[in-house]
Amino acid sequence: MKPVMQLLHFGYQQAMSCIFPVAIFGTLFLSSQIDWPFIHRYDAILLILLGVQVLMYRSGLETLDEIKVICVFHVIGLLLEIYKVKMGSWSYPEPGYTKLLGVPLYSGFMYASVASFMCQAWRRLKMDMTGWPGLAASGLLGGAIYLNFFTHHFIPDFRWWLTALVLLVFWKTWIIYRVRDATYRMPLTLAFLLVGFFIWLAENIATYFNAWKYPDQHETWQIVGFSKISSWFLLVIISVIIVAQLKHVKAGREQKKKD
Repeated sequence: MKPVMQLLHFGYQQAMSCIFPVAIFGTLFLSSQIDWPFIHRYDAILLILLGVQVLMYRSGLETLDEIKVICVFHVIGLLLEIYKVKMGSWSYPEPGYTKLLGVPLYSGFMYASVASFMCQAWRRLKMDMTGWPGLAASGLLGGAIYLNFFTHHFIPDFRWWLTALVLLVFWKTWIIYRVRDATYRMPLTLAFLLVGFFIWLAENIATYFNAWKYPDQHETWQIVGFSKISSWFLLVIISVIIVAQLKHVKAGREQKKKD
């Protein structure tokens, strides 16, 4: 009976951590089914998601620190979206007043939702890490991964070399998480892969409801290429590096206050 209760509790905490991602994909679905008479769909999505963020903060579902992290990811994601749209990787074909260089401002929330999930899961499951490689190694690797998303359009794509470096840098790093009175752990790289896979599934849902379109989806929708899992795998690493480093900094400050 205990394993069942543990699984149910773990599932509940994961579900609560996914409130903002679920709100995003729910909004994408519902907005695609409505004929908006007085506002463009992209603009409506932005207003709805801003409202969701305010409600989550005011209700205590998200803390001020988590909101700050989400804002950082919104900017990081929006910059990447602007560049990728300019390079023709995908497009946002619908009109909207809240578009910047062809990219609707709500798109940054899709990246921010990853940060929201990680922050919430970290807090709810009382997560920690062992074998963290430190700011220098993780920061340089995260920067190289982010830069590669831009540079692979005009120089060779180094994603597989970067993936090998991820395995090397984080091979001793484990996530520790707690479910009720029990403590569990898993390799951090496995967590990267699992989250990347589920984001790829979500990406298929998002493109199906016209959140954006890849070049091969303009005529008719088709499944997003499996190679995108590796892209999300690497992007998740950037997210974890930022969140984990901020958590370590905050923990260090709190410890100094106690001392």
